[in-house]
Amino acid sequence: MILITRKILPAGLDLLRSFTSELVINEEDRNLTHEELLTRVKGASAIVCLLSDIIDEAVIDAAGPQLKIIANYAVGFNNIDIDYATRRGIRVTNTPDVLTHATADLAWALIMAVSRRIVEADQYCRQGKFKGWAPDLMLGMELTGKTIGILGAGRIGQATARRAKAFDMKVIYSSRYDKFAFEVETKAKRVGLEELLKESDIVSIHLPLVEETFHLLDTHELELMKSSAFLVNTGRGPIVNEQALAEALKKGTIAGAGLDVYEDEPKIYSELYPLKNVVLLPHIGSATTETRSRMSVMVAENIIAALKGEKPKNLVN
Repeated sequence: MILITRKILPAGLDLLRSFTSELVINEEDRNLTHEELLTRVKGASAIVCLLSDIIDEAVIDAAGPQLKIIANYAVGFNNIDIDYATRRGIRVTNTPDVLTHATADLAWALIMAVSRRIVEADQYCRQGKFKGWAPDLMLGMELTGKTIGILGAGRIGQATARRAKAFDMKVIYSSRYDKFAFEVETKAKRVGLEELLKESDIVSIHLPLVEETFHLLDTHELELMKSSAFLVNTGRGPIVNEQALAEALKKGTIAGAGLDVYEDEPKIYSELYPLKNVVLLPHIGSATTETRSRMSVMVAENIIAALKGEKPKNLVN
């Protein structure tokens, strides 16, 4: 039996159905609770899960000894106890590469939205406040010639930086390693975190969530940023201390923020809601029909390979 914790797009489901009829799919328009997972996972030989599903020792044990693969419908996999799965001989896979461009596009949607006050201006019009053109109406920041700081120069970070060249922006980045080809292509410069925060007009986060990146941006780091700068996070929510961010936005420590991910998803820190200088999205970085369909096919292919006794392409353990 293959458990699918929430219905994925048809392309992947069709592929799985061509392999087996033993699919158990959560058809509800919500995620399963941890308690529901513990019940529904029993007897599963494969699990298709979301980043929001906590696949810990309890869930793995509840599945039983026949569990062969956990296929995450996401690039990240910090929701899965990789060490325990590995000790149990269970393969874990993800869906890398496929959502690079969709997420980079969304990062730029947030950059444009916060720097030009798009959401605020939309609401202004809907509320009947627009009475005509005015010299100082909804002033924002021009992007041309500004500096964008890329926190994490992996595939998505690099794709985001490449798009910045259309605005003749200076690119700086912070990464564990030099990215020589990327530097040549974009004329990017590798700098330390402190310099990146101080110099950037836009800071765009594309880091994985690991112990070292938890609350990487806290009160001190936000205070290093320019008061005219904007922070965009399409990486992982807990990289930013949301309470500290809300305070920084209230005080004008930074000019604004655009968020697609949150520290305690699906909960959003309540102090962010009333702020006009933050744009909040419901984790839609990969939400294009093309990308989500490719992701569904990828998890299906990973599962079929594992259940056939073959090595899946996207093994992370």
